[in-house]
Amino acid sequence: MNPTFKLVSHKLCPYVQRSAITLEEKNIAYERVDIDLDNPPQWFLDISPLGKVPLLIVDDQHVLFESAVITEYLNEVTEGSVHSEDPLVKANHRAWIEFGSNILDHIGGLYSAQDKNTYQEKKQTIRTKLTQLEAAHSGNSYFGGNQFMLVDAVYATIFRYLSVFEKHIDFNIDAGLNKIQHWRTQLKNRASVKTAVPLNYEQLLLEFIKQRGSYMSSLIQ
Repeated sequence: MNPTFKLVSHKLCPYVQRSAITLEEKNIAYERVDIDLDNPPQWFLDISPLGKVPLLIVDDQHVLFESAVITEYLNEVTEGSVHSEDPLVKANHRAWIEFGSNILDHIGGLYSAQDKNTYQEKKQTIRTKLTQLEAAHSGNSYFGGNQFMLVDAVYATIFRYLSVFEKHIDFNIDAGLNKIQHWRTQLKNRASVKTAVPLNYEQLLLEFIKQRGSYMSSLIQ
């Protein structure tokens, strides 16, 4: 029998989105359960060693945590692959996945920055990292070529943040980065990326940022 999967998530978590995109890309049936991380249910605390999402519950008894572990597992237990078969290419993609996680840390610092100087410093750091990413990009539709891979799922979540920021503040962080801009468009239009978040994601994200009372909060229109 095929295993059953339950994805425990939070509506805004980018790491959850990686798992959801992978599930969608591989046409895996699953149940999604959203929780409030500010007031998590006891059953979640009982099974989450780190108190974080995502969790993947397999067959209602086995619990996996950490998005990288979850996506790799899902890739291995289903047909087809969203990882290269070449060990060197696979390792390179894993390295850029970690690079993406670092960008997410800086995005968190950006929307939490309490003053203009810190905000501008974080924004410049993200711009520098996007410039590095531009240099490493294949120049095709996706990071490593014309096939969607796990590394693309990671950056889809990053670009979703940028798209929301651009709609509500003067941002324009990838000006002149043509490969990044094309890649963003390809990912934005992909079905798995669209369905990885709820329809009201943008509104939820804006409300979350406004509640932080940060410098970015004051910029949102």
